[in-house]
Amino acid sequence: MTALPNVAEAIETKIASHLHPTPSWDVADHPVPTGREEVWRFTPLRRLAGLLSDDGPSGHGLDWSVELPAGVSLEPISLERARELAAEAPIDRISALAAGNTDHAVRLDVPAGTEVEGPIVLTGAGQDGAVAEHMVITVGAGAKATIVLRYTGVATFADKTDLVVGDGASVTFVTIADWDAGAVHGGHHAVLVGRDARVRVVTASLGGDVVRLAETARFAGPGGELEQFGVYFVDAGQHIEHRLFVDHNAPHTRSRVDYRGALQGAGAHSVWVGDVLIRKVAEGINTYETNKNLVLTDGCRADSVPNLEIETGEIEGAGHSSTTGRFDDEQLFYLRSRGIGEDEARRLVVHGFFADIIRRIGVAEVETRLMAAVESELEIIVGHPGAAQ
Repeated sequence: MTALPNVAEAIETKIASHLHPTPSWDVADHPVPTGREEVWRFTPLRRLAGLLSDDGPSGHGLDWSVELPAGVSLEPISLERARELAAEAPIDRISALAAGNTDHAVRLDVPAGTEVEGPIVLTGAGQDGAVAEHMVITVGAGAKATIVLRYTGVATFADKTDLVVGDGASVTFVTIADWDAGAVHGGHHAVLVGRDARVRVVTASLGGDVVRLAETARFAGPGGELEQFGVYFVDAGQHIEHRLFVDHNAPHTRSRVDYRGALQGAGAHSVWVGDVLIRKVAEGINTYETNKNLVLTDGCRADSVPNLEIETGEIEGAGHSSTTGRFDDEQLFYLRSRGIGEDEARRLVVHGFFADIIRRIGVAEVETRLMAAVESELEIIVGHPGAAQ
């Protein structure tokens, strides 16, 4: 009889690595970064100063508006209870401060067996000053739901968000950083995928001055499937940074990561760092991560660093890719040769770049909102003399 891998032990295993820091609720375990650390070397720390000091983020978080369907609850909980329910402890100083400095945590709960037809949409409005929040989202076994968090207004926002998905559940979780100019958002979004659960995570970063999100995911048992899609549009002077870590700590699990971004304007800077860890117990898994960046004007910078750590050869497949480039000259030539003007040709190329991933989200309201945002961004550069030729 073949012995099964000890999944519980694998979940508790901590591996020292610059790619995935050790989680801890203690702020003292996350010293103020200097910028020389690998996980902070791309980040403009001065612009995040309001989120890194001990007396920085505090309070009760954003002002949320939501209409909840029957059976779904949203209520404050103690910080201790939030830690008990969380998918993972904070992995950086900002999220540790978010979890420790808030007045109370918030829990959104979808009970086991509940099937919610339409999306549950929570809209958070920014406030003055540096605010902190810890939100825990729990979805019970066998439940089905689509949950959308939309961030709006102006805030200096420290964020710790946990999504815990029960066995056999099916969840689509969408976050949209739709900030006004001047907003600063940093934090950690952690996902725990239950046994045989299906989870789709969509992250869209469209506004604000600086957005830096660490996104981690791991599995509570075999058979879980995770899809992570990301869309970002970076304008002049903006810094958008996504750091992903998928921990395959259980056998026969699957993950797909696909993030796409476009940049335009002087000083626009995007950072995408992805890492997939396949532990020794994670036999029979399948994973692939990719990041694509489209540079629309001069003066932009896109840093893209995919990583893959494999501790067992008993897997179905694993890979990663990354591309950064300007407009595809062949596509532009093809469109223009058929009588389409240059401005409209550029618009169609960018639409196609994003539509390929947005149409996979599966939430009509979100898909429409994101394509409208892409169109709004394109109005800035279409016909602009600084556009890439």
